[in-house]
Amino acid sequence: MRLLAALLIAAAPLTPAFAKPADIAAAVAMTDRPAEDLKLDAGRKPVEVLTFERLEEGDRVLDWMAGQGYYSELMARAVGPKGHVDALNPPGLAGRAADGWKARMARIPNISLITTYFAQAPLKHNAYDFALFNIVYHDLYWTSPKYDLPRTEPRAVLRLLYDAMRAGGVVAVVEHVGAPGDTRAIVEAVHRIDPETVKADFARAGFRLEAESPLLRNPADDHTKLVFDPAIRGTTDRVVYRFVK
Repeated sequence: MRLLAALLIAAAPLTPAFAKPADIAAAVAMTDRPAEDLKLDAGRKPVEVLTFERLEEGDRVLDWMAGQGYYSELMARAVGPKGHVDALNPPGLAGRAADGWKARMARIPNISLITTYFAQAPLKHNAYDFALFNIVYHDLYWTSPKYDLPRTEPRAVLRLLYDAMRAGGVVAVVEHVGAPGDTRAIVEAVHRIDPETVKADFARAGFRLEAESPLLRNPADDHTKLVFDPAIRGTTDRVVYRFVK
């Protein structure tokens, strides 16, 4: 959809055409969404986040480490029948989320599941208009035998992603703010990441940071706390970035 809009603009510069924004509010308002998803809306602010990230009708979307599929469902509904969402999970997480996905897939026809280790993701060239890392980019620095997550090199993953994104495609990143330091050690301890590391990684891969939103910032958050600590879970200080290829 983004590529078509760009071609139309180039062909007719006096009457530029823009892709239609995805109907995010309607997707969030659907009454058949799981109760577990509804509980997350207030803390995640999906309408505001996806609007800021410029999700568009008809987009081909990659939901990286989609988990239980909260955002996969919203984006699939929002992009409409001409759009599609590929929801990627590593094998350890895919097995744990399987039951929830059965019901989700029954409701939403334009979602496909991809089960793969991060560095082996079978992403096709120029396949996606939009990709989302919702509080999971730090997991590229995480190694967990318990969850069958081998050591990953983020640079290699971002090379795969860059090739898979279409020109002008958006990569949306929402992340828990962590302190500077040894990235892998910080991720292991508290599941956070220094925002400067995120920006540097994406810049090195060739992406441009187009905009940042304060939507999910929380100055009261203690960046040394584990994100699963009941005192802060769901209200951590989070950055919201829009990167563009």
